[in-house]
Parts: sequence; structure tokens; C-alpha cells
Amino acid sequence: MPKHSLFEFAGHNIEPGSRQTVELPVSVLSDHTPVNLKVHVIHGKKPGPVVFVSAAVHGDEVMGVEIVRRMLQSDLLGGLRGALLVVPIVNAFGFHNRSRYLPDRRDLNRSFPGSAGGSLASRLAGIFLEQVVMRCDLGIDLHSAAIHRTNLPQVRVSEGNGRTMALAKAFGAPVILTSDLREGSLRAEAKAAGVDVLLYEAGEALRFDEMAARAGVAGIFRVLRAMEMLPAKGIAKARVAPLLCRSSRWLRAPAGGLLRTYRGDGDVVEEGDVLASVADPFGEAEVELIAPMDGIIVGRAVMPVVNEGDAVFHLAEVRHDDPAQAVEDLATQLENSPLFDEDEII
Repeated sequence: MPKHSLFEFAGHNIEPGSRQTVELPVSVLSDHTPVNLKVHVIHGKKPGPVVFVSAAVHGDEVMGVEIVRRMLQSDLLGGLRGALLVVPIVNAFGFHNRSRYLPDRRDLNRSFPGSAGGSLASRLAGIFLEQVVMRCDLGIDLHSAAIHRTNLPQVRVSEGNGRTMALAKAFGAPVILTSDLREGSLRAEAKAAGVDVLLYEAGEALRFDEMAARAGVAGIFRVLRAMEMLPAKGIAKARVAPLLCRSSRWLRAPAGGLLRTYRGDGDVVEEGDVLASVADPFGEAEVELIAPMDGIIVGRAVMPVVNEGDAVFHLAEVRHDDPAQAVEDLATQLENSPLFDEDEII
């Protein structure tokens, strides 16, 4: 992108050093209310890469929307090189209905690459992939756990991708979890189109979490700094290296009943530790959930009522000499982050 050139997006020309919100038509509801995909384009004064930041691919994952809101208010973006394509709410249908899914009950993150003549989810996926994702050199996609679960702030990347691993380390979330690409997901189809995507997971659906928000905003700015899209001034590098987890498993309720958890997200546990117990409503029987291996809890259920087989803890294997100290240091880093003050948080 030559210096001082216009940034063309969906028929709109954005001047260097300016911003513009562009609406991409998606559909018309049954009452003829139009639905658009709103993209906030920030065009830097100097040339550089193009990156997208997206949230609410699942409509009930409001944590990412809050992260985007805070990011867009920051003065740091005044020094941007290149362009940012920011989509605070990808799945407006689910967002308005406080639902993970679209009205056709499809999961948008299993509907890529999409099709102009397919289902509602397929059409939205196609528009987002073709008009936003494929314009970019990198993407940062913001997610939360599914309803009634919560996730420790973590970045997920593919095994063997050195570029995304380096950027995930720059992001500075407490945990980096390597995970396979899933068919139909945004990350998989973007990769097929030559665009790497960092997937940030934090918090729970329909809830805000302060540490998750801080980690997300700080991480995005650190990635942009690592890509030389932002100057170093005002953006502190992560002082503590994230914990790298290459495998994980869900631990499931051994019985149905009332769940009492003794460990939380971010806790480091050892094989044999009692993580929770499940009791029947009459108090006649109680079954303990035991850790089958050493690891760190990167996700957990928050509902106190479970059925037998329900996922309760997401336990990841961790490679670190002292993982408990590392988690404590990472938490302290987030609490003391110099990127934020109270005025910026509100």
C-alpha cells in the first residue's frame, strides 16, 4: 500500500489517518428490518499490514465486544501503520437474541467458507470471509466459553506454525494452547486462504470479566506492536512468558447432582487432587472428581447443577518448572498493567 494512498474497502475510500464505519448488507429480517455487518476501518497515516479484529462470531460472547470497545477508544491507535478492520459484532442475529447461534440454529464458526446461496449462517460466513478476512495479513478473533462455562484467558494456535506461535507469545495471555483446526471454522478457512488467525478465549458467555478484558486489549496492542503497526511507546511487553500447553482434556461429572468445585480457572493441580464433588439433592451420596494428571485448569463449568457426563473442568498439560508461580506472576502482571487506568476501563 503506497504511502498516502487511499484504503479502498467495499466501495468506500478511506483517507490516511482517518476512520470510517462501513456497513455490508447481510440480510433482511421477516419484518423487513435490514441486517448489516458493520466494519470499522482505521487507516493509518503510514503504510503497513492489514489486520482484522473480530468479536461475537458467537452472538452471546459479549466479552470480545467489550474488548473491542476499549481498544477503539485508545489513543494508541493514533500511531497506527497500515489498516485495522474491526468488527465488534459479527453475528448480530445471535447478539440481539443473546444466543450463540443464528436464527437457523447454525453455529457460524462451523459454517465457513460459506456460500452466497446457502443458509443464513453460510451467507454471513461468506460475506465475512471474502470481504473482511481475505483483505488481511492476520486476524485476531475474540471468543468466550460456551454458556455456563468460563475460560482462563488463553490464545489458541496451530501446532507447527512458527509465526502464530511467536505472535501468541507477544500477545502475553496466561496460556497458549495448541489446538487442531476444525472443519468449517473461521481459523481453518482463513488459513486455507493464506491468512493466519490468533484465537483469544477468555471469560464466559453473557458476562464481563475484568482480567479477561485487560488481557485481551493489552494482547491486541502487543501483537500490533510486534508487527510494527504501532510504536513501542505506551505498550509494555509481557514481562512473564505464557504457559505453553500442547494437550488438554475435559474432565466430566462422574454422576448427576449438585456440583461443588474446589478449584478454579488458573489453578495448577497435581494428579490425585480432589477438584470437585457431586452430591445428590437428598445428601445420601457424594462422588469426588479426581485430577487424572498434573496440569492447569484452563476452563470450567460455572453451573452448580450437572448431569452425569457433563464437562466440568478443562485441564491442560503444562510444561514449566514452576507453573503455579508462573500463573501468580501472570495474574500480577495483568493487575498492574501500565496500559490502563480507571478512566480507560470505565
